[in-house]
Order: sequence, then structure tokens, then C-alpha cells
Amino acid sequence: MVSRRRYRRIWFYGGVCCFLLLLAGMSRFSWESAASRGSKYPRAEGISHSREVHGALIEFDVQYGTFPNASTIPKVRNDTATSLDLGTKSSNDYLRQILALGFGNEKMFGIRSRRFSMPDNRFDGAEALKRGECGFAYVVGLSTSDDPTTPLLITPVIPGSNRFDPDPFYHKAVILRIDGSAMSYPIMKDGKIDMGGGVHLDPAKPMWNGKPLIIAWPE
Repeated sequence: MVSRRRYRRIWFYGGVCCFLLLLAGMSRFSWESAASRGSKYPRAEGISHSREVHGALIEFDVQYGTFPNASTIPKVRNDTATSLDLGTKSSNDYLRQILALGFGNEKMFGIRSRRFSMPDNRFDGAEALKRGECGFAYVVGLSTSDDPTTPLLITPVIPGSNRFDPDPFYHKAVILRIDGSAMSYPIMKDGKIDMGGGVHLDPAKPMWNGKPLIIAWPE
């Protein structure tokens, strides 16, 4: 009887150990699948990154009452003594302000595209968000007090042009709005975004809710 009890215990604990090993293996598989999901689903990764950038922009707005613009540059420099290039020529320039404050990391600005390179997460001097490391166009001059449906970040774009790139997201563009929602819209043959109902976000003359938008394009 004693031997039978021991035998049963051995089987019981052995079964528990096997079950735990199986769970550990499944967890690892799930983690590896999540890690590789970005390369398999670039649009999902782009949406995820846009929301990360949105979180950093909200932190910026809480501190300065607006999203990064020309007027916040001297304030950021004074508060951080940063050596980053905070200009106004591109989305890279504007968005470096949130990096200077330590809100987020460089990799959240990347999208998978032959036109861009994934950021290397180097923040020293000219390395921060250098050419090709920011895949988002940025709408300048907004804050959380504006219409929450107003576009804030747009991807993917063609650097040096006013058109959107149909290749990375399979003929779709992603627009992240002030409220943090990210929407996908078809890219038409002329490079514009078809938003339905006869509404288009035309890079040449963008209008949204009657308000002209200033778009800073990535380098």
C-alpha cells in the first residue's frame, strides 16, 4: 500500500511538472510570435507605434499645454539643456522635442518600409531621429483642446513629396487622431487618402473641419 501511494505521488508530481513545462513552452511561443508580429503585420505595428507616440505627445501637452511646435523649442531647451537638433523643417525636428524630455524612445517612430530604416535607438546628438528613422508625418499647431477627431500623425508617406506610400501597409494609410484613435484609409492612385463621403486629406491643400492643417513631412 505504501509503495502504491508513493507510485501515485510520483505520477502526480510528474504530471504537474510536465504541465508546467508545457505552459512555459506555450508562453515562450506566444512571446516570440508577438515579437515577430510587426514584420508580418506592418500596419498593425504602425498603428501600435503611432499610439506610443500619441502617449508621449499627451505627456508633452500636459507639461506645455500644446503639442510640439516652434514656440515650445526654447522651453524644452531651457528645461532639458538638450543637445538634440530641435528645428521646424520636418516631423523629425518637431518630434525630437519629446525625446529631449525623455518621453518614450526612438523606436516608436519607426515603420517597416523600403523608404525608411527602423530607428537604432541612439539618442546622442545628431543620431536622434536622423534621416529615415521617422516614418510619421506630423500635423503642427495642435493641442488636446482642438477637435479630438483632428489628424495628428499620418503614415506611411513618401519623403520629399506630398503623397502617401501605398506599399508598406498594402494600399492603406494610418491616421492617428488627437483622441488617440488610429484609423486606416485607402490610398488612391494619385497618392491621396480616401476618407469616404467625398472627404479627402489632400497633402497639397489639407483641410479638416474647416481648419487648415500644417503638415511637417519626415526626412
